[in-house]
Amino acid sequence: MRKVFMKNAKLNLIFAMLIFGSIGIFVRKIGLPSAQVALARGIVGSFFLLLALKVAQQKIGWRTVRRNLPFLIGSGSIFGFNWVFLFKSYQYTSIANATLSYYCSPIFVMLLSPIVLKERLTLPKMLCVISAMAGMFCIARTGEKTGNGLFLGIAYGLAAAGLYAGVVLINKFLKDLTALESIFFQLAIATLAMLPYVLLSENLQFNTLDASAWTLLAIVCVVHTGIAYILFFGSIQKLQGQTIAIFSYIDPMSAIVMSTILLNEKMEALQIIGGILIIGAAFVSERLGKKQKQQ
Repeated sequence: MRKVFMKNAKLNLIFAMLIFGSIGIFVRKIGLPSAQVALARGIVGSFFLLLALKVAQQKIGWRTVRRNLPFLIGSGSIFGFNWVFLFKSYQYTSIANATLSYYCSPIFVMLLSPIVLKERLTLPKMLCVISAMAGMFCIARTGEKTGNGLFLGIAYGLAAAGLYAGVVLINKFLKDLTALESIFFQLAIATLAMLPYVLLSENLQFNTLDASAWTLLAIVCVVHTGIAYILFFGSIQKLQGQTIAIFSYIDPMSAIVMSTILLNEKMEALQIIGGILIIGAAFVSERLGKKQKQQ
């Protein structure tokens, strides 16, 4: 697997980000409730990551897993529902607005860090928070004209961002696990957590899918989860944190570009300003977090 996927780590990371950026377009076309798409993604993704561990001949350190189990259960339990809310956001608003709402996650991490990690909330960090809030205000103001369910879509996107922030914060307590090990167990636990929710609260609709919808679901499960995760977690082991942080912004930018070209979703000037404020705040907040680690 290393020879196939790891020949060019930067290129693999770019491909992974482009794949992640296109997921909203596919999810919207499937026609399944978001929780059922997330469940299918979790099942197939877990299998692919287990296969990746086998092919890479990476043995699972079960003692280490047991030591980290409470944190794996905590992060894994909310990991899947982060997808559920994100996919719902795609259904209620544009791909661009859902993506930008979701990219408020680093801001949530910054706000919660003083409580969870006992980190200091400095003035530059507060300016990032204000910038992100101003960006969301710009997007919401645009929604007043369209009246297309944007506010509910933004709420789902922000809920997904909050849940992902929880995953990020809990992951900071994980010790001695490889990236591939941690994401495999989180994905497997997420699947187990979503299963009773889907079975008890929804009628399964997989039997209603036609060949086109099954193809789209297979692409989301295999390409956007299995292959993209292998590319992503394989490449980050060879790249510096700063490079990973910069390349990660290919995801939201490509999502916006693809939705504009393929779905004809136009962005108004106020939305573009809001997007710049949000993505800029997220980027700066991550840089501030890395500087704080180095001190």
